[in-house]
Amino acid sequence: MVIKRGSLAESRGARLRVESAEVSLQGERDSNQDRVNVALAEQAVLLSACDGMGGHAEGERAAEVAQRTLLDRFWHASQPLLDPFGFLHLGLGAAHEALVTLGAQLPVELRPRSTCAVCLVQQGSAFWAHVGDSRVYHVRAGQVLERTRDHSHVELLVREGLISAGQMQTHPLRNFVESCLGGDPILPEMTLSPRRALQPGDVLLVCTDGFWSGLEDAHIAGAFRAADTPMRDALRSLAALALKNAGDASDNTSAAALRFLD
Repeated sequence: MVIKRGSLAESRGARLRVESAEVSLQGERDSNQDRVNVALAEQAVLLSACDGMGGHAEGERAAEVAQRTLLDRFWHASQPLLDPFGFLHLGLGAAHEALVTLGAQLPVELRPRSTCAVCLVQQGSAFWAHVGDSRVYHVRAGQVLERTRDHSHVELLVREGLISAGQMQTHPLRNFVESCLGGDPILPEMTLSPRRALQPGDVLLVCTDGFWSGLEDAHIAGAFRAADTPMRDALRSLAALALKNAGDASDNTSAAALRFLD
């Protein structure tokens, strides 16, 4: 079990003030193939969640390599980033290429793969992107204002009205992801958000499917409703609830989040 304490970063010149935390629990799995991180710089923050795909070779390494590629690019970039969308697109592309290289000598079905959700916060705005079924949530005033839509078969069924959102967790194809980093050399489908202006108290959260699949939007939004609840406590409570709801089938359960204070 990994639970990192919340942290507060402030840069007076950029007036960036956030409170952040991250959590990663193994659940009923033999290993933890999730990697989550909050990278706090003076004028920008990067949240990332990578989920090495179970059943594929070296899932842990896949998530580790994908996240390290994104973080290396973030720490070597001038901040605030001049082109947030370009950073997200090229960063995910570089992570994909790194995983393709990692598995180049393996059969296609055994090549390491990972889903990924990443969120950049700077200059009072948030920018995010994702591949697969790791998600980004934007919470405001006790409500989920927006979340990413998975690159998965069950998400498509929900959009077409063939199943309800509540049926996603029990559908036999719930683990069928239609886009991921690694595997085939062709660049995978990725979705980038428009710029989102932030208000004080807004919460940005990135998480793996083991986290969100055991929760409803109301659980996630409600955990951050009280502004005086430390982020680490809110995340710890949500992760514990996700594990409880999943029972013996619980997956790796991981998330990173920040509250925008300025």
